[in-house]
Amino acid sequence: MGGQHSECHTHSCTHRYPLYQLGGPQLRVFRTNFFIQLVRPGRPQPEDTVQFRIPMEMTRLDLRNYLQSIYGVPVAAVRTRVQHGSNRKRDHRHVRVKKPDYKVAYVQLAHGQTFTFPELFPEQPPDAKGSEDLDLQDHLLEQEQQRQISDPRRGGVPSWFSL
Repeated sequence: MGGQHSECHTHSCTHRYPLYQLGGPQLRVFRTNFFIQLVRPGRPQPEDTVQFRIPMEMTRLDLRNYLQSIYGVPVAAVRTRVQHGSNRKRDHRHVRVKKPDYKVAYVQLAHGQTFTFPELFPEQPPDAKGSEDLDLQDHLLEQEQQRQISDPRRGGVPSWFSL
């Protein structure tokens, strides 16, 4: 018993993790330090392709692992391109201001998987909310017109110019 106790003092009792080796068992789980954005494509894309804006440091393999391990999305292929930021704007000192570059990734989903961008603001027929909205709009417009009627005692000076 005493021998085991003294042994513990000679060797450190803290657990040391082995160095990471490719193909070795994963001992710890870390949160990613990457943030990806799902982007609505400017041009029509095939149904199985999804567009993301990703950091410049992220590689195709990183993105594939990210989507498959965290979200369980089956990925067939990843294509990337670097979008250079605009250099046309100028600040108040007439010095050019450059927007940062970013990477765009096109992820092709596995066979049979499709993705359509959700309609976030669906068009509602005008008669669905019709009369209530119009009444409220008319009421607010009437109030604003009442507020804008000039006071004869002000001598034509606008109401926003006051002490």
